Amino acid sequence: MALASPRLLVSVPSAPRLLALIPMRLPDIPFQFVSSSTPGPWPDAEALLAGSPAAELPQWRPSMTPRLRFVQSIFAGVDTFPFSMFPPSVTVAGNVGAYAPFVSEHAVALILGLAKSLVSDYDRVRRGLLRPGSPHRYLTGRTALLLGFGETARLTAIRLRAFGMRIEGLSRTGAPEAEADRMRPAGALMLAVRGVDVVVDFRPLTSATRATIDRRVLEEMNDNAIYVNVGRARTVDEEALYNHLAAHPQFRAATDVWWDEDFPHGRLIHRWALTSLPNFLGTPHSAGYDAEMDPDAQSYVFERALGNLARFFAGETPRHQIDRAEYGALP
Repeated sequence: MALASPRLLVSVPSAPRLLALIPMRLPDIPFQFVSSSTPGPWPDAEALLAGSPAAELPQWRPSMTPRLRFVQSIFAGVDTFPFSMFPPSVTVAGNVGAYAPFVSEHAVALILGLAKSLVSDYDRVRRGLLRPGSPHRYLTGRTALLLGFGETARLTAIRLRAFGMRIEGLSRTGAPEAEADRMRPAGALMLAVRGVDVVVDFRPLTSATRATIDRRVLEEMNDNAIYVNVGRARTVDEEALYNHLAAHPQFRAATDVWWDEDFPHGRLIHRWALTSLPNFLGTPHSAGYDAEMDPDAQSYVFERALGNLARFFAGETPRHQIDRAEYGALP
């Protein structure tokens, strides 16, 4: 409902569940859905709930919201967030952990898809062939390394431990984690990948993680390792991954995230023919949020974002504030 003096602007497209949840979670906060056709200004707006603000509010200027202090992204990753739109006085927070249950399930699906050769086995079925099937990998007793040990990695660790896997992790500090048998700091990436059977990448794309899975790191992995990326594609050198897969047919890789994603036109642009390789599996960035996602999952995402907005309006420190300096060097 449009209000005369909203304190919260919402540029995320209106959805029935979001419209119902906002007054429940923020009962005393006047809000307004805004779009490219909403003229503004909004002199009392203090916070914005946004997805892709450059596309959602192309006409917006800082002078239109002189009291704006906080932007809550609906997305967890902010590597494409237009920080330059907002003055340094405006705090930006990612919706960290909001997609963890769905992305962790997807990560496990990709691991199993590779380990059990589902694509090649289905191709044999499609051609009417029975035996022999494609080689399968046994996960029990193997070691999984989870890169970026946040909430999604923790849920994935629980799921993989159910298969009898040993869990190792990599985080900024390497601090102990209840769900990991061993943790290492981010600077030990080269050492961490040695000898493990499965590597799952959950890391955000920052100036510190960009292209860190390169030729040298891939060469340190087992020749028959499984690598899965559900974080950000550009943490990986695409050319190096293609060459490694082509040269090591026992190595298997899967990704849900891509180097060139044309969201406005719904297209993936391939520079390297990864999908032509028999030891590669891909999904179209479908692990997390989309407009057609399960309604309960959608509510979970909205709840996490609104919970952080509730902290802001209560005068508490919002969680998951973004250090803009970590994204300043990204192309």
